[in-house]
Amino acid sequence: MLDASALLARLKGETGSEVVEQALLDDARCSAANWSETAQKVIAAGGNWLNTRSLLLSYQLTVEAVTAEDAEWAAKLWRPAEGLSLADRLCLALAERLNVTVLTADAAWGSSDRIQQIR
Repeated sequence: MLDASALLARLKGETGSEVVEQALLDDARCSAANWSETAQKVIAAGGNWLNTRSLLLSYQLTVEAVTAEDAEWAAKLWRPAEGLSLADRLCLALAERLNVTVLTADAAWGSSDRIQQIR
């Protein structure tokens, strides 16, 4: 499972992008919420989202729908001033449901058996 920060690290060629590249070659997934966040960041930076979208989908990246149960799980994860956005929490919920590890470049997530820092 790829979080938006991991996708953006790959797109920008940042440290850890090779880890994300390998995941993309292995049929990675991301949540629809993280897909939206990635699109928003690319567009806000003046990038061409259609080209970026084509590049990411050329890897056979699967964009996974978020279910009502994922949304409820994400709501239970919320803690004041913790630093995890709604998209972050939905990504974690989806990873839990699918029993997969999330790749992230966001240090605020920490690391665990479900979270792998790419840097």
